[in-house]
Amino acid sequence: MKDMLERLEERRAQARLGGGEKRIEAQHARGKLTARERIELLLDKGSFEEFDMFVEHRSTDFGMDKAKIPGDGVVTGWGTVNGRTIFVFAKDFTVFGGSLSEAHAQKITKIQDMALKMRAPIVGLFDAGGARIQEGVAALGGYGEVFKRNVIASGVIPQISVIMGPCAGGDVYSPAMTDFIFMVRDRSYMFVTGPDVVKTVTNETVTSEELGGAKVHTTKSSVADGAYDNDVEALLQVRRLIDFLPANNMDGVPEIPSFDEPNRTDDSLDTLIPDNPNKPYDMKELILKVVDEADFFEIQEAYAKNIITGFGRVEGRTVGFVANQPMVLAGVLDADASRKAARFVRFCDAFNIPIVTFEDVPGFLPGTAQEYGGLIKHGAKLLFAYSEATVPLVTVITRKAFGGAYDVMASKHIGGDVNYAWPTAQIAVMGAKGAVEIIFRQDIGDAEKIAARTKEYEDRFMSPFVAAERGYIDEVIMPHSTRRRIARALAMLRHKETERPWKKHDNIPL
Repeated sequence: MKDMLERLEERRAQARLGGGEKRIEAQHARGKLTARERIELLLDKGSFEEFDMFVEHRSTDFGMDKAKIPGDGVVTGWGTVNGRTIFVFAKDFTVFGGSLSEAHAQKITKIQDMALKMRAPIVGLFDAGGARIQEGVAALGGYGEVFKRNVIASGVIPQISVIMGPCAGGDVYSPAMTDFIFMVRDRSYMFVTGPDVVKTVTNETVTSEELGGAKVHTTKSSVADGAYDNDVEALLQVRRLIDFLPANNMDGVPEIPSFDEPNRTDDSLDTLIPDNPNKPYDMKELILKVVDEADFFEIQEAYAKNIITGFGRVEGRTVGFVANQPMVLAGVLDADASRKAARFVRFCDAFNIPIVTFEDVPGFLPGTAQEYGGLIKHGAKLLFAYSEATVPLVTVITRKAFGGAYDVMASKHIGGDVNYAWPTAQIAVMGAKGAVEIIFRQDIGDAEKIAARTKEYEDRFMSPFVAAERGYIDEVIMPHSTRRRIARALAMLRHKETERPWKKHDNIPL
């Protein structure tokens, strides 16, 4: 018996070494942690239970029968994050460059299947060179099995991907179908075809960083939701995100003890809106003063900054926040902002996370670039996302709510449950100057008449009371009481039920 135990320990020790000491040292020299070190950081100490430690590939072509390493380039298992069950797989770059083989894929799909059965989140840590070329179509078949499970799990359990090194070719499509993607600056990159192929096909000379680095995917492509400076920070932030997320689409949002008084008021909000309607202010200040303990986890912070999306808590329960940002492009809705917000709203709706919308929007961004870029369909995505949402929707209009953008931002007409406005709210088809120049076109040459007409329009429409008179706004509230009013509205809406006609699925304007 003792011999058998010793042999087991030896085999475990060999498997834990992955590609060996030299490759581990090379991994550390690049500023990266190993797969097992990453898992230890992500999960609660001592909670990791590994599966399939001794799995090896079965390939015999190109001398692969003489090159076998236990684990075959991916570490899989489960553990806990702050006591909550999480499934995880981490690609091991020290073993065959983390490339995916048939056996490697089977390890991942086994964990995906378990996560779905247990209705628990799954986190994938990517650091790999794509498909294992020596296995040919068997590797491609493995990718297909992984992709199919990503789709089946979508909207049932949260799926999070962390890109911590190379992620190329078929490897990119699994993260692309997950709910959140995070990257590590200067060490991770994602692309379908690498710089060498790009050079051959298009004659473009480009580096891996320029083609698919963290900056590209967080600011231009919107593929990634955030980027961090190193492995440690990335994994700690993923732990923080997991704390906000439900385990699945049936459990409801997590609830933690809150020491922040729900009836807390903040008098500084009474002066947040400048007297000049064209002067910007920071909408994040309002969010931070409304959420519990100023704890806000922003999603896609570096992309489409004219809209803010992220998670906070009210009375200890997770809430999704969508807010126009007057500091960037005056908070206007463009194609990028619409797509960003629509995806976030749909995630919240899929996992029964209530949504609070802070609105200050002067309309949709005009111009040929926007129209040629499909602004109509992208704007419709956000309209569609809010309209199909069945979770509690609370909206607060702080200042401008002009044109179709008023409707799109969770207005009463498309399903808003509780719609508030500050006294500074301006709800109209457009700004007073533009409206007057259209209605009273004949008076444009007369400055006095135009000024008088503008004042008349402002008095009639540039306030929340016309909308309130029609019931489009439930209450005009004092800014300092915003947190209290939101907390009470969310408490009232906690057991909201909405009946919708049966359908196989909708056809969102993609």
